Amino acid sequence: MTAKEGTQMATHSIGTPEQLRDPNYTPALYRAIPLGIQHVLAMFVSNVTPAIIVAGAAGFGFGSNSPDFPELLYLIQMAMLFAGVATLLQTITIGPVGAALPIVQGTSFAFIPIMIPLVAGKGVDALAALFTGVIIGGLFHAALGTVIGRIRFALPPLVTGLVVMMIGLALVRVGIQYAAGGVPAIGTPEYGSLLNWSAALVVILVTLALKFFTRGMLSVSAVLLGLIAGYLYAILIGMLPVSAISGSWERAAVFALPQPFKYGFEFSAAAIIGFCLMAFVSAVETVGDVSGITKGGAGREATDKEIEGATYADGFGTAIAGLFGGFPNTSFSQNVGLIAMTGVMSRHVVTWGALFLILCGLVPKVGGVIRTVPIEVLGGGVIVMFGMVVAAGISMLSDVEWNRRNMVIFAVSLSIGFGLQLEPSAVQYLPDWLRVLMVSGLLPAAFIAIVLNLILPDELTEEATDQVAGGLSGVGPGSPRRD
Repeated sequence: MTAKEGTQMATHSIGTPEQLRDPNYTPALYRAIPLGIQHVLAMFVSNVTPAIIVAGAAGFGFGSNSPDFPELLYLIQMAMLFAGVATLLQTITIGPVGAALPIVQGTSFAFIPIMIPLVAGKGVDALAALFTGVIIGGLFHAALGTVIGRIRFALPPLVTGLVVMMIGLALVRVGIQYAAGGVPAIGTPEYGSLLNWSAALVVILVTLALKFFTRGMLSVSAVLLGLIAGYLYAILIGMLPVSAISGSWERAAVFALPQPFKYGFEFSAAAIIGFCLMAFVSAVETVGDVSGITKGGAGREATDKEIEGATYADGFGTAIAGLFGGFPNTSFSQNVGLIAMTGVMSRHVVTWGALFLILCGLVPKVGGVIRTVPIEVLGGGVIVMFGMVVAAGISMLSDVEWNRRNMVIFAVSLSIGFGLQLEPSAVQYLPDWLRVLMVSGLLPAAFIAIVLNLILPDELTEEATDQVAGGLSGVGPGSPRRD
């Protein structure tokens, strides 16, 4: 019997083909709960990573001697708790909020390039403005649910692919810094040592082995299992003393509730504008995920009601998270593939996964263990994850008709956006709020791409393109080949 046949037999034992395509079908609990936890394992690392990165950028994350380092535990806790809450909004719905589909929500990578400049080196004091931006941006995101169908035209694959690729490019440096020992170690003899890199490489190699040479849940959870392997390796070589693990476990509470406005409330133009603008990108990403779920799980197109409900849940889930110190939430694309793999479309399965996430978020001891992961080990996982973000953007760009017009739009947007990431001092004389938005690189690239795509004529002449391409104007689908 082949692996595919075995998967089909296991799937049929859960329900009939008609039941499996029905979002309202409820499998038996002993099957639904493990399937729900599968969804959580597939997104667990990606969900808590943004909190770790933002804390590191602010100066109280891994490797720092900041007295505020324990705050990282709270941020990890909120990431888990409100990913679960936002997922419940999608699966059980409240009025028009939620798609009533098996959509798994989690902390979005898309906002990290916006958050890093907002908090860079400012410590916990920067979090008041950050989370105020999350709340207002979330409400704006929810409002997009009323018009999402009418703004999709402004965000074709040329724009969305560029933005996703820029998100990954903005973050790959973080992965290398973590693997080498973390930002606080820069300038020390330990930074970039073979010992540090060995831990990261164990994670990368195990992740690749599982991703390419296994099937099913082992493949889906490859990054998580790679991190576990790196964690055990760090213990074996003495990088992570067992006493540090037990100490963190003992100091963490067994149960803790979230605190509203824990970090205060502070208006920041850069934070509010940044989160509102990125909401457009996140909303379009959610539309793609909803369409992928209905096509892969039920063999149909998503309805307008499902798309609108999913966008409302994205926004309100983000706003609620911001009230308590959680980061922006969005639908997680890796779970779309998991639904296609299992063939189980039941939203109630994902509800159990959401409840598991909420339970983890209310038990700080879970975050206490995550907090002990060596930064070099995390670096190995981050290198893989953020590289995949870049690859996802490139994959989206493969749908673009690469005529000369689109090449010029892409070239100008990428040059300015990525250039500002590499050389932030080039805009040092701008007002602080505008400078923060510009050095992210992401927003200027997206803005330029959207505007040029809307105003430029349909095609450029061959001669005009050669002026800016040095004879390398390409021979894509929209470019006649020159002999």
